[in-house]
Amino acid sequence: MLVHVLLYYKQFFNKINLNKTNTSKIICIDGVVGVGKSSLAEILADKYGYKLYEEPVINNPILDKFYYDKKRWSFPLQIFFLNKRFQSIKEAEAYQNCIMDRSIYGDIIFSRMLAEDGDLTMEEFEIYEELLGNMLEHLKTPKLTIYLESNVENAISKIKKRGREYEKIVEYSYWEHLNKHYKEYFDSYNISDVLVINVDNIDFVNNLEDRAKILEIIDNKLNETK
Repeated sequence: MLVHVLLYYKQFFNKINLNKTNTSKIICIDGVVGVGKSSLAEILADKYGYKLYEEPVINNPILDKFYYDKKRWSFPLQIFFLNKRFQSIKEAEAYQNCIMDRSIYGDIIFSRMLAEDGDLTMEEFEIYEELLGNMLEHLKTPKLTIYLESNVENAISKIKKRGREYEKIVEYSYWEHLNKHYKEYFDSYNISDVLVINVDNIDFVNNLEDRAKILEIIDNKLNETK
């Protein structure tokens, strides 16, 4: 039986055997779909001269199928993402100075939500969770995780502007549920230093003044973590 989402994330972080003294030079950017992670990742990679690892959504053979039939494709999609994110972060650790558009650390959010909605069976979720835990024990922790916080309406507005057909068919409740899970996850997050930035009234992509503000916030946080 699934426990309350906030309690679950606290339990999940507590039972993972992470070596938090072994820190990488990786900056992870996370947040709900459409919040601007990819844009910020590109801006930061350009600013700092870091290698950018993009989220594996472009050449993903399962993602569009998933949105049309979640029960059929949830488990293979989560395994696909988990495998790609593990591969990326191992490469990033070797490269050292990297920006990651989402990472393996937040991958549990989607699987937990799918299990809660009944799109993953308990058996599938438990297999996924054990596999993720085994992978995380072999990784360094990030230097910093940036969580871009947004309300559901603003995120959906950006999703519509992006124009991916398979995202347009998704019901409002899915995005609302995802946003709730992100908030609960980061209320419990203890893997690395975290910087929460609310981007509801910030257009760091098109407004240079807003971009300067958000970059200053990130610079200050990075200076604290040196």
